[in-house]
Formats: sequence, C-alpha cells, structure tokens
Amino acid sequence: MIFLFLAVGCVKDTPTEGFPPEYTSIPVRPTAVPSGWYTVYFTDPTDSAAEYYSGGPDEALAAAIDQARLCIDMAVYDLDLSTISNALISAHRRGIKVRVVTESDNMDSPVTKIPVLVEAGIPVIGDRRESLMHNKFTVIDRMEVWSGSMNYTANDAYRNDNNLIRIRSTVLAEDFTVEFNEMFERDLFGVDNRPATPHPRVNVNGTEIEVYFSPDDGVAGHIIDRITGAQESIRFLAYSFSADNIASAMLARAQAGVTLAGVFEETQVVAQNNSSEYELLRLAGLDVWLDANPKNMHDKIILIDGMIVITGSYNFTASAEEKNDENVMIISNAEIAALYQQEFQRIYTRAIK
Repeated sequence: MIFLFLAVGCVKDTPTEGFPPEYTSIPVRPTAVPSGWYTVYFTDPTDSAAEYYSGGPDEALAAAIDQARLCIDMAVYDLDLSTISNALISAHRRGIKVRVVTESDNMDSPVTKIPVLVEAGIPVIGDRRESLMHNKFTVIDRMEVWSGSMNYTANDAYRNDNNLIRIRSTVLAEDFTVEFNEMFERDLFGVDNRPATPHPRVNVNGTEIEVYFSPDDGVAGHIIDRITGAQESIRFLAYSFSADNIASAMLARAQAGVTLAGVFEETQVVAQNNSSEYELLRLAGLDVWLDANPKNMHDKIILIDGMIVITGSYNFTASAEEKNDENVMIISNAEIAALYQQEFQRIYTRAIK
C-alpha cells in the first residue's frame, strides 16, 4: 500500500500501522520502557549519568532521526542539544527533508543550535509573535510522533524532570503534520490558527488517543471533561498551574471523594504569587506539595483513575489555553498510565512535605 503525502512529496511504501523491523530495533536507554507501538521516556536528574549529559531521552530521539528515510518535521520551543542538531544535519545531508519551527525569542540565544541548522541549509521558521510557539514535538517519516514536556535542551534532558513519549501511528502523525504545516507553510501561529485536526480521536492498537492543539481546540474543556469524569483518583505534576477552571474541577472531584495528589514546581508558585492554584488546593486540605528538584520539575501531566494520561507541552495556564501554540494528548491506556504513575510517585516521594 502506498501513501502519498503531497504537501512535502513524502512517499512511503508501508502498511498503515505496521513498521518494518528497523523501526523497532533502536537500542532502548535505561530511562525508556519499550512496547510494540509506543515508548515512554522520563528524564532523571538524580541519575549519575545525567551529570555527564549521557543516556537521556535526546539520545533515543537522535537515534530515531538517524533512521529516518524520508522526512522530519520538528516543532520545538528551544533547542541547544548537539545530539539533536547533529542528527538533523546528518539527515539533511543524506537527502532527508528536514523542516523546523521554533520560538523566535530563542533563536538568538548564545547556546541555541538554530543558527547551525540554518547554516547547514535546513529551513527554520520562527513564530515572530508575542505569544509563544511552545510545542515540543517531532514527526518522523509521517509514521511516528515524539511529544511530551521536554524541550530539546541540556537543561530539560538532564537537569529538569520531563517526559517524552514516542508513538508509532500514521494517523496520529497526520494530526501533528497538519498542525506543523499550519505554522511552517501557512505562517499561522497562536490565535491566527483555526481548528483543523483531521483525527481528534485516534485508535492505535486498541488505545484511544485524543489529540488537541491550542489555542484553537479548547484544550482546557477537554481536560476538565476528563477530570469531571474521575471516579477514583487524580494525580498531577504541574510546572505552571494557574488555571482556575481546571483547579476548580479538581477540587469538586476531591470534595466528591476522589483522591487527589499533586506536585507543583516551586519556582513557578513563587513567581505566580496569588495566581498559582497551589494555595487554593493546599488550604482545601488536599495532598499537594512543592517539588524538590533544585532545577525544575517541568512536567505537565494529569493521571486519572490509573487509566488516563494527559501529557504534552500545555501548562495549566490561561496563556497556554488562549495564546500559545501547544499540544496535548489524552491517552486511555492502563499500561501507559502505570508508567506515568511510577514517575509521579518518584517525584511525589521527594516533594517538600
């Protein structure tokens, strides 16, 4: 079966959800938990290897880029990792079509690798808007998506707490490709974007995945729907959390008997002062704490009933909802949720109590 991707002239002779062996044989790093169609990665700043910037999720992503055959689309808020920039340049030199969208504010950073990509001939588009191009996703060969909270930076891969998930699905990849093309080809960012996701609900190997992009898809409403439906438990890790509606939904379920626990990034609670939801939930007697990472707990995760994972670039803030370019996936899979629950427990156990 042949799939023709006219937007970039990307042709691939492959079954819709099947992947040849070379797409599943990438060595798995210690932070990864593999499966046939997904792999979950977590950074671990406490690991001894992190001190040497070794063994992080960036190495797995670079290895996947090295195996690309046709095209790579990357939308990332910030990029300063040589592992990623070198892999992109290598792919470009061997004839792979590489395209990058990034946040303009970071293009002139003294450590960014964006100028290196441009010098190598890779087309890079900045958003050139006041709001943020805050996405962190990569689509490889229109066959797999990498997404999560991790910017492609040394801080995020080795000093901050982050998550990254790789999902192999051409249908899911189409959703992210459409969003990428709106930015790269049509120069539509932030409030200029319009709802265009072709498959908001994707079924991958029996797992339902909802895919939403802000500010055009009303992400907060979908998150609140899931919170409102919680029957047993809500767990969350929040870098920035100042959305009253999301906090109110959590509080209502907690008052209805659903157990709730969460960890906030301490620096953001301090910076947001009265706008952070930390005090609201804490004063309500709920099990919420400040993280203990001397750098940043950068995750944006909500877990519901041990079955549902909400993850992506989307902080729980008005800016993420109304202004920034963001992405969120809601994954209904107990096996994946168990992996995120383990990561939650690791961070929660070390939180400031």
